[in-house]
Amino acid sequence: MNTYPAHPRPQLQREGWRSLDGAWQFAYDDAAQWRTPAEVAFDRKIVVPYPPESVRSRIHDEGFHPVVWYARRVTLDPAERTGRVLVHFGAVDYAARVWANGVPVATHEGGHTPFTADITETIGEEGVVDLVVRAEDDPHDLTQPRGKQDWQREPHIIWYPRTTGIWQTVWLESVPETRLDTLRWTPHLDQWELSLDVRVSGPLKAGLRLRVTLFAEDRELAEDTYKLTARDITRRIAIPDPGIDDARNDLLWSPEHPQLLQATVELLDGDAVVDRVVSYTALRSVATDGQRFLLNGQPYFLKMVLDQGYWPESLMTATDEELRRDVELTKRLGFNGARKHQKIEDPRWLYWCDVLGLLVWEEMPSPYRFTPEGVERLTREWTEAIRRDRSHPCIVAWVPFNESWGVPDLPSNGAHRDYVRALYHLTKTLDPTRPVIGNDGWEHVATDLLGIHDYAHVPEVLRERYGSFGALAGVLTQPWGRQLLLDGFTAEGKPAILSEFGGIAYSVEDQRGWGYHRAADSGAFLELYEGLLGAVHDCDALAGFCYTQLTDTFQEKNGLLTEDREPKADLPRLALAARGPRQAWEIDRDPEPHPLGYADRWRKRQGAAQPETAQ
Repeated sequence: MNTYPAHPRPQLQREGWRSLDGAWQFAYDDAAQWRTPAEVAFDRKIVVPYPPESVRSRIHDEGFHPVVWYARRVTLDPAERTGRVLVHFGAVDYAARVWANGVPVATHEGGHTPFTADITETIGEEGVVDLVVRAEDDPHDLTQPRGKQDWQREPHIIWYPRTTGIWQTVWLESVPETRLDTLRWTPHLDQWELSLDVRVSGPLKAGLRLRVTLFAEDRELAEDTYKLTARDITRRIAIPDPGIDDARNDLLWSPEHPQLLQATVELLDGDAVVDRVVSYTALRSVATDGQRFLLNGQPYFLKMVLDQGYWPESLMTATDEELRRDVELTKRLGFNGARKHQKIEDPRWLYWCDVLGLLVWEEMPSPYRFTPEGVERLTREWTEAIRRDRSHPCIVAWVPFNESWGVPDLPSNGAHRDYVRALYHLTKTLDPTRPVIGNDGWEHVATDLLGIHDYAHVPEVLRERYGSFGALAGVLTQPWGRQLLLDGFTAEGKPAILSEFGGIAYSVEDQRGWGYHRAADSGAFLELYEGLLGAVHDCDALAGFCYTQLTDTFQEKNGLLTEDREPKADLPRLALAARGPRQAWEIDRDPEPHPLGYADRWRKRQGAAQPETAQ
């Protein structure tokens, strides 16, 4: 297993950084009366990065507070004052303004994506910097991408307490004047190559070179050196092809074998190192072929769980240990993937998915009103999310919309349909290497995977609907509820994923909790769960599933685990049900593995299913 220090930006690490999390001054500004830091009457303290609605923030106020202010004095040591000094914000919900020593240094809109303030020019002679942050988050503005944050005073049905202001880590970094600004990794498994896109910031001196060194554990795989001629560089780095499949498989990333490749990227001026960052990547491919999802060229059955990403005392914020534990529990429960629902998760969670081996569907938090401003907001923030996360090997699908949230009139409004199509094609343009689910659940107008939400609680009903391609064809043309396909869109060549089902509610403490179905006790809960999972594993028309859900989340009591991450039933039996019987297309026990899957004989033997009825 590969492990790294708890750096907040795992794929672009420098040594010169420190966390600014901890105690900050804090004030509510409900009337939005203060415009500059000098006006603010700070009257309490908050523990950053926990939102003020949370217990861990030491404030725990869940009321409506549209504007909040933060302040902290930072003293830089001499080593931190060399080059440029940056303050990074992991996420601030929703619109942020930042001052350093009274000077405006950054603004940002979007509650789930990072931004950076360059404070170099504001630093005083003694290295003292007074940082002030203003965050505005209108709790009633449904054009903001908000995900599961409730707009009502009390959380209701499937929506949860709000998260206002800073909710991901704040950290300081010292960087050279000329530096490596961004890295983007793209594997090309069929050619046994990796692409690296680099952007360099700061003054460009003649003769600068870029050096990239790749390692597998302690073994050097490749070194590439390139003379800089522009700020933006794209390199294709050849990896020595071991040739034989067993040796190839040792270098491939999958949930069963999460092999990462370590990388050192250096900016050189002669023999001097101008800037040096540590990163990682992986060799893996994602694609679809007919009715099957492919991982590393092989049909691969998705066994996922829906993960809301909330904790009872800290809401959307978690420690690194808690993020790792959730990934470990997901795998112990028998799943090979997670659909992170309505949340752009902390990069540390994606890091642990990379390291431990868990596939991820990344999903954009929804707004709930369709307006021109809402379209602009979501498009901008979704673009930033893809830019932040596209190098993570664990991410195997992008989901810009869920269940027509924010586009409620898809069947009748052409503008709503055009919006979904536009986001689908924008996503494919920004990252052509992964499948995109345009609108997960139903009312598809553009998608690579046919995500279907079906909370039928009788196992035989699921078998009747998805047991064969012929049965699935009937569901597509005569749905039981919402239409699955709109405006002439067809499912031909689209793998079907039961991307929400289950939702069995069971709680020892609170029998009033919400769920799609209810179990009276642990035994009944396990029996119903095993029945539903057994039915899904029997369905030949499905290329995978996503069970609702990993944990209880506030009033929703339909988790496999409690809010405190305790199993509600015997964990080995829960895991056995999720894993199901061995599938012919699974790769972990294949006696004749073929990582690229280009042999017709192999594909036939693996049972790459074809539809029984043409769509």
